[in-house]
Amino acid sequence: MKILTISDNVLATLENRENLVRNYGDVQAVVSCGDMPIHYLEFITDALCVPLLYVRGNHDVHYTNESPGGENLHGRVTAFGGLLWAGLEGCIRYNREPIQYTQSEMYRLVLALYPAVLLAQLRHSRRLDVMVTHSPPRHIHDLPDRAHIGFSAFRLLLRLYRPRYLLHGHVDTHGVQQTHTRFLEMDVININPSKVLTLTNQ
Repeated sequence: MKILTISDNVLATLENRENLVRNYGDVQAVVSCGDMPIHYLEFITDALCVPLLYVRGNHDVHYTNESPGGENLHGRVTAFGGLLWAGLEGCIRYNREPIQYTQSEMYRLVLALYPAVLLAQLRHSRRLDVMVTHSPPRHIHDLPDRAHIGFSAFRLLLRLYRPRYLLHGHVDTHGVQQTHTRFLEMDVININPSKVLTLTNQ
């Protein structure tokens, strides 16, 4: 399936309805890796008439159960488009704002996913396809500054759940920052600020 992935930075080209329909009219979903304004997500999904799957970034404190709509993947597994999806929100705790977690807290969230992942795998007879996160794994696309250190728990997640893709944002991709890494035959992709991806149903 073809998806439009977005995070962190608002792009003027994605605020133009005509441009959206012309260049992204064939995508089947919008996937947000967080730190996106509600009105931006609602505009894009309305223009493209496709569902939204998302996790919250550390700045998405104004999200509610109704806004931005779509499906919040945090802490759950869902089947969509013939694929199994799961998600975990937030970034490393670096101040007193919400939607931030310590390394220990994220380890607990990763392990808490185990029953849902196992049940979905048994029910659908397939592995987890796509893990959507805001933060990257530790030492994969992360940065040394306090706010952009990746989660060590996500390296455990990759080994335990073996998703075919881990999509994340949070880290800007200006300059030479690597955005696509193969890790144990899985694809870890920084989609910030946007990427069109075709996810195969293997």
